[in-house]
Amino acid sequence: MTVNIPRVGLGTYSDTDKDQWEDNVRTALEAGYRHVDTAEAYDNEQYVGAGLEAASVDRDDVFLATKVAHPDSPVPEREDVLSMVDGSLDRLRTDYVDLLYVHWPADPYDPETTLGAFQELYDDGKIEHVGVSNFEPETLDTAREVLDAPIAANQIECHPLLQQEELREYAREHDHWVVAFCPLAQGEVFDVPEVQAVAEKHDASPAQVSLAWLLSKENVAAIPKASSEAHMRDNLAARDLDLDGEDVERIDGIEREHRIIDREYARWRN
Repeated sequence: MTVNIPRVGLGTYSDTDKDQWEDNVRTALEAGYRHVDTAEAYDNEQYVGAGLEAASVDRDDVFLATKVAHPDSPVPEREDVLSMVDGSLDRLRTDYVDLLYVHWPADPYDPETTLGAFQELYDDGKIEHVGVSNFEPETLDTAREVLDAPIAANQIECHPLLQQEELREYAREHDHWVVAFCPLAQGEVFDVPEVQAVAEKHDASPAQVSLAWLLSKENVAAIPKASSEAHMRDNLAARDLDLDGEDVERIDGIEREHRIIDREYARWRN
C-alpha cells in the first residue's frame, strides 16, 4: 500500500448538530482513534479542526482526511479547487491533510482540472495522499491515467449488505485502500440474522462483527460515525475481534443487498 491508514476511523457526516463534532473528535482521539474523516460539504470542518486542536494528541499522529468537489459545488476551475482546499485547511487548523478525496466523480468533476489541481497540492505538500470517493472502475482508470501521484484510497459505501467485491478486487489489483463509509448501513446490519449469529457466538455487538468482517479484508478500512464515547469504544474494539473462516464465509454469503447512498445522493441532488 502507498499509505498506512488506521483501519477504524471516525466518520463525521451529520445532518444536524454539526457543532457536536468538536467534542466528538476530541473524545474519539482521546479514546484511541487516529483516523478522522470529514468533507467540505459536511459543513463541520471548523468543528473537526477545533476538536483536533483540543485533543491531547499530536496532529502528526492523526490521519486526517477531507473531501472537495462535491456535486452541489459550483463547477470548479483549477484555482477554485486550490481555493477550496485552502479553505478546508484553514477550517481544520492545519497546514496539510493526510488524504484529500474527490467527493464525487459527477458534475462538476472534470478529471483533468480537478486531479490536475490535486497533483499540484500533492507536489506542494498540502496533501500527503490523493484519494477518490464513489468512483467505479472506469473513473478509477481515468484518474490513474491523469495523476502522477498514486491513488491511495477509494472511499465507498461498503458493509455486509453491500459487499462491493468488484471495487475491493480493483483496489487489491492496483494497490490502494477501500475506505468504507456507512459501514454499519446506518444500523440496518444490526438486524441481519447472519451478523446476529456471529455476534452471539463471540459475545460481541453486531456493530463489532460488521466492522470486524470489513477488517478481515486485506485492504479495507472503515469510518463508522459515532456520537457517544460508548459507541466509539465499541466500534474501536472491532480491531480486536478475530472472526474465523466460518464467520467470514457466513457473512460473505449474505444474499440480501441494500444500498444507503441512493437515497442520500437523491437528497443531496434535490
